[in-house]
Amino acid sequence: MAITKQELVERARAIAPGIAARAQQTEVQRKPHDDNIKEMVDAGLMPVLLPKRWGGHELGLDAHMEIVEVISSACMSTGWIAGFYMGHHFFVTKFSERAQADVFADGPTCLLPGTTNSLMKAKKVTGGWEISGRATWGSGIMHATWALVGADTDDGRRVFLIPASDTRFDDVWFMSGMAGTGSNDIVVDGAFVPEHRGLLMESFMAGPTEGSRIHENPFYSMPLMPFIYNEIAGFFSGGLAGAVDAFETTIKKRVITHSEQATRERPHNHIQLGSAIASSIVAKELARSIVRQTMPLIGGEFDLETRLRLKAQAGFLADHCRRTINEMMNRSGATNFQSSAPLQRFFRDVNTVAIHAFWDWEVAFEQLGRHRVGLAPNNPLV
Repeated sequence: MAITKQELVERARAIAPGIAARAQQTEVQRKPHDDNIKEMVDAGLMPVLLPKRWGGHELGLDAHMEIVEVISSACMSTGWIAGFYMGHHFFVTKFSERAQADVFADGPTCLLPGTTNSLMKAKKVTGGWEISGRATWGSGIMHATWALVGADTDDGRRVFLIPASDTRFDDVWFMSGMAGTGSNDIVVDGAFVPEHRGLLMESFMAGPTEGSRIHENPFYSMPLMPFIYNEIAGFFSGGLAGAVDAFETTIKKRVITHSEQATRERPHNHIQLGSAIASSIVAKELARSIVRQTMPLIGGEFDLETRLRLKAQAGFLADHCRRTINEMMNRSGATNFQSSAPLQRFFRDVNTVAIHAFWDWEVAFEQLGRHRVGLAPNNPLV
């Protein structure tokens, strides 16, 4: 019997408390906690978007978003990696049927970091390419089974699927926020990649490919950037929800030094908490709205206006969550800067990832504004 979205969301909720309890340890060890990855894999969460052809659940963007939201409310670093591991199954469907068969030969779960921010070169050799170099921001490399990297070739930039065993990582991830993602550099030293595991970047970004067309579901032929805006929506709304829970605990328990006033009895603290809760509700509604706007377009055209509107909303969501968590942190007292306090972790994590180039809110707003006054985009990430 096919699994449902609600069943997977409930499984995520069941393991979320353990993930939250390990959040500080995840950060200290600078990579996702082994138990977190194992529990998510064992719960069957990873292949939520994978085609049934390869043993996946083939559910929708809404299922992915809600699962990521739950995990991110427990630990944003873990939610980030979970969102990519689940979402990047979509990436694989862009490649040739033979490449997809390679990746899923051992089962439907692929733990795939994907980064095109690469300093790599691909030399054409008999039957494929020889790849060397490094890719930065390798979120997911610490538990990877495969890796997606970009490299320059004689006929343009391409992306390649490489077994994780043909890569290594350079331990460079020393960050004040999102420390638990272990997003180290991916290093490749002269690995051979067969012809069928390479794809021109332009095709990878654009939408339909020879590989995506083997699936009847038009979802696998949607363009990359609108997919990514959906992929991260639940990460931000979930992180804000987790921060609000931590702030509520502070309001209920905190007694102000010297005055010995209980914050739970002060009207302006009630206003602050109510504002934070309302902001979290808005974030969840916006995350769901991004998904609701996207799903009817699958199989149709994502025109420039649509892409820019989705990008602007993703940027607004990131900034809204960042501002709300910052305000809570400003109102929570010095004890919430202790390394064991969950709120300060949400604070550092959201400020680190909210400035990501894909949903930088100022750039996103600029592109929509330029479009409305008749100017072409001046940023390639649309």
